[in-house]
Amino acid sequence: MYDFLEQIRLRPGMRLPGGSLIQLESFLVGYRVALSVHSIDEPFAFWPDDHFTQWLHEHHDMSSSLGWAAEIERNTPDGSTPMAEFFQLLDDYRRHAALKPTPNTSKARFPGIEYMGNTFVTLFRRQLLLNQAVQRLEDRDFRVVRLAAGQWSTEQHMHRAIAAALQFPDYYGHNLDALNDCLGDVACYGGYDDSEEGAGLVLTFTDYDRFAAACPRAAQVVLDIIADRARQAAVLQRRLICLVHSNDPDIQFDPVGAMPVMWNSDEWLDANPRG
Repeated sequence: MYDFLEQIRLRPGMRLPGGSLIQLESFLVGYRVALSVHSIDEPFAFWPDDHFTQWLHEHHDMSSSLGWAAEIERNTPDGSTPMAEFFQLLDDYRRHAALKPTPNTSKARFPGIEYMGNTFVTLFRRQLLLNQAVQRLEDRDFRVVRLAAGQWSTEQHMHRAIAAALQFPDYYGHNLDALNDCLGDVACYGGYDDSEEGAGLVLTFTDYDRFAAACPRAAQVVLDIIADRARQAAVLQRRLICLVHSNDPDIQFDPVGAMPVMWNSDEWLDANPRG
């Protein structure tokens, strides 16, 4: 992150036309989302209420609900620029070591991140491992919605089951476009019911290979929709995770959300996934 900021310091006009700190703040938020999506464990201090903002409050008496960028721009003295003030404050902040290493792991600080590193959709062969993963996520305050995909012999069976489990509205169209719309609402803005969301939402599918054999196109598109909507949710600091159980160790899917569907880490490392 600091290497990235140094590149901006060297060429602010090229990186940020107009020298807007609001634009820089947006860049940094995008950087943080990318860290989460790719499971990169790197400290980040620039959320609106995070370390940098707290340090500004404590050491420079800057306090604003608009965020650190707006506050620095508002307090820039005559003869200086917001960008110059930011980098002077940043140097001071780093000298005072305001950003201290934390002993917590990325998994502790970002619950569920182990299932968001690739494409938010993770395969499981052993149902025991799936159950253990679900229990860990429930222990971290995720809401888990369980779906028995092995009972779906048609696409309409799938639509009815998902609509009932997520309490889609009566106008739900029971087609893939409607699933994309309603799941997007759930992922990005919250469920249609009154259930508490906690740390995020987990969708689990058991025996998905049976549904994939009966309705291969729909099975592929459902995972693609979930991957796309989960990525959009991540931008809004929300979590949607999908765990997919398959009895078939040779099952494969085309990339979803432009990323391949991977086995969970325990079975990916297993030399004999059919065991």
